[in-house]
Amino acid sequence: MPPTTPARLSIRALQSPISGPCSLELGAGECVAVMGASGAGKSVLLRLIADLDPGSGEVLLNGQPRSAFSGPAWRQQVMYLAAEPAWWGPTVMEHFPPGSQPALLEMASALGLRQGFVDIPLTQLSTGERQRLALLRGLLRRPQVLLLDEPTAALDETSVAAVEQLLQRCQQQGLSLLWVTHSQAQAARVGQRCMQLLDHQLRPMEAAQ
Repeated sequence: MPPTTPARLSIRALQSPISGPCSLELGAGECVAVMGASGAGKSVLLRLIADLDPGSGEVLLNGQPRSAFSGPAWRQQVMYLAAEPAWWGPTVMEHFPPGSQPALLEMASALGLRQGFVDIPLTQLSTGERQRLALLRGLLRRPQVLLLDEPTAALDETSVAAVEQLLQRCQQQGLSLLWVTHSQAQAARVGQRCMQLLDHQLRPMEAAQ
């Protein structure tokens, strides 16, 4: 019998004092949407997976335990995109890898970012522009798993659609997504499965159509 291919991301009894235990298998190129009330612990769960908060349990990437990676190496491959992304400098390009500007401009055009945005101070960009830039910042570092904490919360309908379409193309290239959203309609559009965080545990919801 041929060996079974491991899941892209395996979460086993992952918990902290305020969340869990949670277990989940996420396949390569799959998107699992996660819903739940405000304060249910969705962001905490993503941060636990990314090894940003202390907790117990096990997380594996392609069958390899998180303990086999350094913290930075793990977060390069299993990347958390916060609802309010951090910026550490005044200009756009200092937040992107060297030589990435052509790819950034191409992807930014697909997301409807205005021309010349790379020359505008970050403080003068809108919240929605910065949110889209944070997504591109993550994608250009080529993670295997992206942990998305309400990545379209600050966007209009046209921009939401553009982000969803871009991420669907990335999925076709193998990117796996764990996507937190408060929109049931969005969960149905983007998720091959939809989970609800209820009483600190992940529970299956009705299959996304």
